[in-house]
Amino acid sequence: MPNRLIRPVVEDTTRDRILKAAILRFSSHSYEETGLRDIASDVGVDMAYVHRSFGSKEKLFREAVRAMLRPEVWLVGEASELHMTLAKDVLADKGANEIRPFDILARSFSSPEAARVFRELIDEGFVKPFASKCQLVSEPRASMIAALLAGVSILRDVIGTSALQKSGKDHELAILISQVVEFLMNDDKECQTTATLPISRERQ
Repeated sequence: MPNRLIRPVVEDTTRDRILKAAILRFSSHSYEETGLRDIASDVGVDMAYVHRSFGSKEKLFREAVRAMLRPEVWLVGEASELHMTLAKDVLADKGANEIRPFDILARSFSSPEAARVFRELIDEGFVKPFASKCQLVSEPRASMIAALLAGVSILRDVIGTSALQKSGKDHELAILISQVVEFLMNDDKECQTTATLPISRERQ
């Protein structure tokens, strides 16, 4: 995915600074561990100001995740080339101080509140825009593509699965991922296969 370096800049408003501090907090601490008081302390403002700016911890969490899931950044280019673009992006090196959406998910996936926010924003920020950009792609197919990319990203960047780490096989992995995404992007007729799923037998 594109670089997302969370750094303060001179032009930042206090609200911007709070949002960036929240992204940093939620990427290194769980939803339950993070409080508005912690974020306020990181920015140097009182907790009441954070509450006035965002309303609640859940709303601030939602804004932090939304800021990371920006389809206008990575759903770019021709739809016909999107499978290759996404494959390259998901395997791109993670730079120092770079935060990716699944860094936040990995910290808070066990929280029902955080899971609901992620579920809604993945639908809003990936599934629907993807299906809209690629007219042959239904929302269930876009959801499957999201699941594939999320799985690769979590195993590679969060868990550190050795087979998915940077190596001489990155090109091979990119081709494999792009082929699976391309398969899911094809219409129903093109995706038909003669393979059948085994039917489980009832236990005696």
